[in-house]
Parts: sequence; C-alpha cells; structure tokens
Amino acid sequence: MPLASTLRMAALALFWGSGFLWIKLALTHGLTPAQITIVRCALGTAVLLLLARRAGQRLPRSRSTWGHLAVAALFCNALPFALFALGEQHLDSGIAGVLNATTPLWSLLIGIGLGTDRALRPVRLTGLLLGFAGTVLIFAPWHHEGLWSLPALYLLGAAASYAVAFAYMARHLTASESPMAMSAAQLLAATTWSTLALPAAGAFRPDATALLAVAALGVLGTGVTFYLNYRLIADEGPTTAATVGYLLPVVSVALGAAVLGEQTGPRVLTGMAVVLVGVGLTRRNTASRTRGSAGARDAGATGVPPRTATAGAIATADAAEGSTAGATQDASQGRTEGATQGADGTAVEATRDAAVVMAQGAAPAVARLRR
Repeated sequence: MPLASTLRMAALALFWGSGFLWIKLALTHGLTPAQITIVRCALGTAVLLLLARRAGQRLPRSRSTWGHLAVAALFCNALPFALFALGEQHLDSGIAGVLNATTPLWSLLIGIGLGTDRALRPVRLTGLLLGFAGTVLIFAPWHHEGLWSLPALYLLGAAASYAVAFAYMARHLTASESPMAMSAAQLLAATTWSTLALPAAGAFRPDATALLAVAALGVLGTGVTFYLNYRLIADEGPTTAATVGYLLPVVSVALGAAVLGEQTGPRVLTGMAVVLVGVGLTRRNTASRTRGSAGARDAGATGVPPRTATAGAIATADAAEGSTAGATQDASQGRTEGATQGADGTAVEATRDAAVVMAQGAAPAVARLRR
C-alpha cells in the first residue's frame, strides 16, 4: 500500500476512534448530550458542504430523496449521536467504542429478519453468537459490579440504530454521482432533527475544553473522516477501507486509558476481542463475493481501483460513529451485508465495516477533488 494511503488509513482510524473521547471530554466540561449532537451535526454539515462545493456537487432537489434522507438522518446520525452521548454520561468512552463495533451483528439480524440476508451458514452463525457473547461478557450482568444498565442500553441502541439506517438506505436511496452532497444533505437533515431537542438541551455553559472537543468531533470526527474514507476507497478499494473498522475499538480503548485514565479490565478486553472475532466471522462469506463482483463491474471502466458497496459503519463512529453520513452512499448500492458508521453505513461508523462510502459514480468527483 502506498505511504499516502497508509497515512490516510491511520488518520481515519484515529479521527473516528477518537470520537468517543471527544464526546466524553465535552460532557465532562459543560456540554449536554443534546448540545453535543446539534453542534456535531452542524459542523459536519459545514465541512461536507464545502467539500461538495469544491467538487462541483449540488444538493438533491427531489422531495422524495429529501424524505428518504430525513429518515436516514434520524437513524444514522441524530439518534445514535444522541444515544452515544447519553450513554457516555455514565460509561467509559472505551466501552462506547467497543459496543459501536456490534453494528454488523445487528445488521445481520435485521437482514435475516427482512429476508435480505439468507446466507446464514455455520461460520456466520458462529460469528453472530460469538459477537453477542462478547457483548454479554463485557457487561457481565451476573456480577454486582457489572456494567449492565440503562446507559449500556443507550450504547447498544446507538449501534442498532446504525444497522436500521443501513437497511433502510439500501432499499430507498439509489446510487448518486454526488456522494458528498448527498452526505451533506443527510447531515443537514440530522441537524434539523437534533434541534428539536433544544428546549430540553439545558443551559449552554461549556468551557474551552468542551468547545475544542466538540469542534474536533464535528470537523474531524464527522466531516473530515468522510473525505478521508472516500479517498481511501478510491485509491485502495472498499475491502482495505473496511479494515479501518476493526481498529476503532482499539483506538477508543487506548485513548480512554491514556487521556482519561479509564480502567479497562481483562474481562472487557477479552469481550472486545470476542466481539471483533465474531464480526470478522460474519463477514467471511461476503468478502469474496464483494471483491469478485467489484472487480467484474469496474474492470476497465475508470482506472479507479475496484469498488463495491460494503455497507458501512463502526461507529460511528461516526461512526460513526459513523461516522457516518457518508454511509448513505454505500447503503444505496443495495447491500447490507454484515453492515460497518460503517459502521457494514462504518466501520464501524468498525464493525461501523466503518461506513464505507463509495457510490457508482464517485470516481469523477474524486478526480475533481484531486485537481
């Protein structure tokens, strides 16, 4: 892999994985969950609007498209962003990052329920069971000092919300030659949704640390990560980009321990490893099909490395968690295979396969951005 792509992947993992740290810092220095969600969406929208303008892309004009984007924005941005902030009021940022990695497991369950993912072979079933077993191990509800609580449900709800969004977008949002404009429109809709919580947002009394943290979350963790992910897919293909999702829990746990002094015991670390192994197993039967179909479709077309829709998100980060407005584009290809922000729409937005975002017509936009 070229050095530029390696550095881009490292920056992507750092920016996405640090999102949970920025949320925690913003919370502990004066911002409420609603305020964090609103500012994050607004700053991410501003970044993507600037990038879309630079690429010569325009916001959609169709009312039906805006309607679908509004639904996607609720489940892929406004709701999970708020739920992660609510959960991190009482749980560590590292735990939030690890649970974001469960998005592909929820996506697989949804695919089975909707009948869109019938290839539940033994290896994928094993992965699904392992993933949720790892989640149970993390929370240890059988221990008095376990982490099972309402905040834990908020975090799991955020990961599940990404999965719902990816399934919806796969059915209702079609491929577009303006992926950044579509993502900007989705975050704009998410900003509108989040402002509905203003009456309950509380007093605005952040200190300088909170302002810097939420600025980093919105600009770097939400806006810039889309562009980096977009370029990484164009240069190296979606399979390489999807591997970033597996780094996000590691980054979030490491930053939580180094910056915030969070104590992550052997049980949580073991649970994280089990979750990631489970996610990897759920992707085994889809990876070869993804690579094969991508190569056949793109051979000789644009000179851009083969690309396909790997529904994205860990996790959001953006996750995003999701990171994850850009998940609109990969979900639009009509696949929800394993979901991860990304999260397999991330990575995971790890996982969030961390919101891998490349629509069929994206190559011309990449060329314009490079110029």
